[in-house]
Amino acid sequence: MTKRIFRSIITVAALVLVSCLIFIMGVLYEYFSGQFQKELQQAADYIGTAVEQEGFGYLDQIHSDETRVTLIDADGTVLFDNTADITSMENHLDREEVQEALNKGTGESYRYSDTLSEKTFYYAEQLENGMVLRVSGTQYSVLTLIYGILQPLAIVLIILIVLSAVFANRAAKKIVQPINALDLENPPDDAYDELAPLLMKIRRQKRMIKSQLREAKRKQQEFSMITENMEEGFLVINSKTDLLSYNSSALRILGAKTEEAKESVLALNRSAPFRQAVEQVLEGVHQETLLDIQGGTYQLIANPVSQDDEVTGAVLILMDITERTQLERMRREFTANVSHELKTPLTSISGFAEIIQDGLVKQEDIPAFAGKIFTESQRLIRLVEDIIKLSQLDEGSVPYQKDLLDLYQIAIQVAAQLQPPAQESGITVAVEGEHAIISGVRPILEEVIFNLCDNGIKYNRPGGRVTIQISDESDRVSLTVSDTGVGIPLSDQERVFERFYRVDKSHSKEIGGTGLGLSIVKHGAAFLGAELSLKSALNQGTAITLTWEK
Repeated sequence: MTKRIFRSIITVAALVLVSCLIFIMGVLYEYFSGQFQKELQQAADYIGTAVEQEGFGYLDQIHSDETRVTLIDADGTVLFDNTADITSMENHLDREEVQEALNKGTGESYRYSDTLSEKTFYYAEQLENGMVLRVSGTQYSVLTLIYGILQPLAIVLIILIVLSAVFANRAAKKIVQPINALDLENPPDDAYDELAPLLMKIRRQKRMIKSQLREAKRKQQEFSMITENMEEGFLVINSKTDLLSYNSSALRILGAKTEEAKESVLALNRSAPFRQAVEQVLEGVHQETLLDIQGGTYQLIANPVSQDDEVTGAVLILMDITERTQLERMRREFTANVSHELKTPLTSISGFAEIIQDGLVKQEDIPAFAGKIFTESQRLIRLVEDIIKLSQLDEGSVPYQKDLLDLYQIAIQVAAQLQPPAQESGITVAVEGEHAIISGVRPILEEVIFNLCDNGIKYNRPGGRVTIQISDESDRVSLTVSDTGVGIPLSDQERVFERFYRVDKSHSKEIGGTGLGLSIVKHGAAFLGAELSLKSALNQGTAITLTWEK
């Protein structure tokens, strides 16, 4: 901008300078032309007066090379000329200035010489004796004068142009300096008037940009807050598989570090299903696949991102479906187990009934067969009842209200119920500890304690012991059912609370049961708000504890 201003100023200055010189030369030329004419007129008056007073002899005293003096008779005959031979001169009666002098008393005219670039001025004055005295002088034209002073004029022009350049440079810098010093972050109000619209527009755009940045930052924070609080993994990639955005859950699921997030997304998981899903989604195909990551099952949902009908990237979502997968597996196992458990007594009942119906049973054996049918029916009823209990606990649809319960009192009542089967097996059931109050549902609590003690009796040794220990401490209340039975192998302890899971299936068939007892205990404890823990050693017995935090 400084250069443009400098060029503009120097150009204007040069044009003004040349124009001024031309104008001054013209004015001076006209001025000196007028002075020259006056001098010739004064000379003519002076010479004419002298000639009239002193006679023609005075003319012989004129020897000027710059002024030509000619005396012309009334008939046009040249009587005297101080620069030419009168004998060779023609008659001057037809000369313009002579004719005008004869008619008006004075006359003047100009004659130009193109070859010499000169202008000759003639002034004629009629004397009292009728003769005409003519005085003339030569004046150079403007071009001739300029040519004559060309060198000094060029020097003057150069000096003036240099000075103009210096001042133009200083002026340009001075003009631009306030513009360069403008603080566009905080545009001033007292800048050049010409810049006021621009500065106003800058201020308006600056406010708009700040507003847009605040809005973008707010949306980014909201987006980050949402994605960072997602349990699901969130990944955004471009068409080259470079990772553009992610949340911490995604890195946690993939077992990656923040430094690795700068690499390709394919470097975070090198499994074939993951790579195939990324390649397909970048071709514009929606993908859903299952991934096994760090012992868990995750569902990968990949959606392409398109712009102008061209895939520019993709959004990947990783959802943990491990629990859902396990529940689905448990559901299938539960269905298979229920079918099996139901089929066994139903088959027995059907078989015994069919034998009786066909008359293949002796009359005295009918009561025995009827007893077997009754036993299998009772087993079937207990199984259905246990399934209903589990369903109610799963759905939280237990038709009871919570009350304040005394653990010690309920334990005494359950122990009393189990005395007949315990005595039959030679097992001692004892309640120890103190009274402790909790908030819960009585039938569920009774069912939980009953199942724990029932298992302790069934899987105990003859002459063994089942103990219900109740403890009321400052920060917690606990109920522990321990036995001196066969114990549970360490490899099976994590699964004993699953539905229909049995450690020793052959022994389980001997002692009966539905295989749902400990599963009811687990769900019942959760419903009661108790923490469930198990300690067991093979051939040393088992202790299962329910703990309520105060």
